[in-house]
Amino acid sequence: MKIKVFCKCKLLPIKVSSVKKVVKTVLDLEQVKCDEASIYFVDIKTISSLHEEFFQDPTPTDCISFPIDGPKIDSNYSVLGEVFICPAVAIEYAKKHSLDPLAETSLYLVHGLLHLIGYDDIDPKDRKIMRKKEKRCMDFLKREKLLLDRKHTS
Repeated sequence: MKIKVFCKCKLLPIKVSSVKKVVKTVLDLEQVKCDEASIYFVDIKTISSLHEEFFQDPTPTDCISFPIDGPKIDSNYSVLGEVFICPAVAIEYAKKHSLDPLAETSLYLVHGLLHLIGYDDIDPKDRKIMRKKEKRCMDFLKREKLLLDRKHTS
């Protein structure tokens, strides 16, 4: 599996190796095989621009997923897609709710990956299923100490 990580976020520097571990772990938990996934950590301007272009909403959002192959929940399916995450949104949310910004960013990554493999959260029934999947993944990541990790800068 090829996982590309693009992280130019100075507000919350994230270790690329921890991103790859989260992606592999979530896909393993969901029993999904993946050829390639690209994860982008972007600033507010970029996420807002994507949100406006693809969803006609210019406000910042936490994450946006773009499945390149059509989404399908199937253990023999090969997922290919991109997830764009805004750590600045995670930092702001975490401050307001006394949470860890790395854990919140980890949740956004899990959420984006679940979208890539076909889960949705638009209607209440689907949202309930997705929240249950998110909780399962996050509980496992926390228990195994696999949440995103801060890259130490000098």
